[in-house]
Formats: sequence, C-alpha cells, structure tokens
Amino acid sequence: MASILKVDTIQDQSGNNIINENADTITIGASGDTITVPTGATMTVPSGGLTGQNYPAFAAYNSTEQTGISDWTNTKVQYNTEVFDTNGYYDNSVNYRFTPLVAGKYFAYHRVGYGRSASNAIYGGIVYLYKNGSSIAYNQLSPNSGSPDNYFKQDVSAIIDMNGTTDYLEAYVRIGVNSGTISVYAGITENMFMAYRIGA
Repeated sequence: MASILKVDTIQDQSGNNIINENADTITIGASGDTITVPTGATMTVPSGGLTGQNYPAFAAYNSTEQTGISDWTNTKVQYNTEVFDTNGYYDNSVNYRFTPLVAGKYFAYHRVGYGRSASNAIYGGIVYLYKNGSSIAYNQLSPNSGSPDNYFKQDVSAIIDMNGTTDYLEAYVRIGVNSGTISVYAGITENMFMAYRIGA
C-alpha cells in the first residue's frame, strides 16, 4: 500500500531547511549549501525550465567618444556604461575589466566602431579580447591599400576558461592611420563588450 507524507518543510538536525514549499515555490537547500547530483543519476529539466544558468554576465558600452588613440598602438577601450552586470564583477570606472568570481567557461564578445578625423586615413585595425593582460583572441582588418576608408566596425568573440579568482577580461583595439587622429565612437550601436558563463 502506498504511503503519503504531507509536510511543508524538511529540516536537518540543526534546524536548517533542506526542502521548503511555500505558495507553490519549492526551495531545495539554503544559502551556502551544495546540492549534488550523484554519479549515475540524471536530472531532466524541460527546455526553458531553468533560469539564471548563464550568470555571472555583463554587457557594457562606451557612452563617450574615446579620443587620443595613438597610431598602431594597443589601446584598452574604456567601456564606461553598463547595460547590466548581474554580480557586479565588471569595473566600468577604473580598470574597465570583467573579473568573474565564478569559475567556468565564458562566452566573450567585443565589438568596436572607430574612425579618424581625415578622409581616407585608416589602413588597418585589430580588435582584441585580452585575458590577464595578454591577447587571447583577435580579428584583424586590412583595407584595400588602394582605397582605405575612414570608418570601420569590427568584432571578435571567443570561449574562454576563467578560474573564478584572479582571471580577468579586457577589450583592446589597435588602429593604423595614414593621417588624422583616431577615435573609438560612442554609443551602444557602435560598441559593446560583454561576457557570460556558459558552463563549468
């Protein structure tokens, strides 16, 4: 004969909730707990049944034009305006870097629009993702030497392992000009730096 146990809360011997049901919401564990699915067991979740699995995550853009960029010099793009920052791990005012304190694999993306003050000036550009101060991915653009332009937009993306303690990501650009001064343009349609966790 089947048995039914009706309770709203199951606690451990210290009085901490293990399982709690309230208003059709079931909470398993408490803050600081680790919930483990044993080897050999499986957990099936319908499509769309989980939320928050791609955190930590952030997206930021440069709301002001970044000027004074030196010819053919790697320059950090100062993405100063956050679209969102789920855990507060992106620094948008001092170092302009993402330091996620959760280990795992992250998808990172960097898009930048740049130009110069004189027409027909740009002869090349590279957009980078940096990890811990060194390039880990880049996309290089070399315009036709016979007809260079004065505006370009490039992007680069990569899946990057982060250790959850000291690893950090930054966005850089390198632009070459024949004449004129160089700027990274402002606005969310021109530039974006973002990353989110995709798995362990």
